[in-house]
Amino acid sequence: MIKSKHNSEHYIWGNVCDSWVLKDSQNLSVKQEMMPAGTAEKLHFHETAEQVFYILEGEAVFYINEKKNSVKKGESITILPKSKHYISNECQNNLEFLVISSPSTNNDRIEV
Repeated sequence: MIKSKHNSEHYIWGNVCDSWVLKDSQNLSVKQEMMPAGTAEKLHFHETAEQVFYILEGEAVFYINEKKNSVKKGESITILPKSKHYISNECQNNLEFLVISSPSTNNDRIEV
């Protein structure tokens, strides 16, 4: 089945951020997400999931184990299990990205 934002399960997180579930199995999760300007998620970590974030539009700021990383359109960053992290959109435009998690982060998110 061909998946896109237009035919995938959608949910809102952090009150104003969008997520479209492109794939969700026990071993793999792929989501396309959009964060408006000035938004951020809460500091957290995953016990077992490794994540790759690929930026589609905008520029993301990742705080990983207290280190700041800027990731631009066309770039990706990997976050290893147990790494304390969050993503922030500190720009004036919307941020769109893919987040690929293996295994899925379902029931594997611990807020700090």
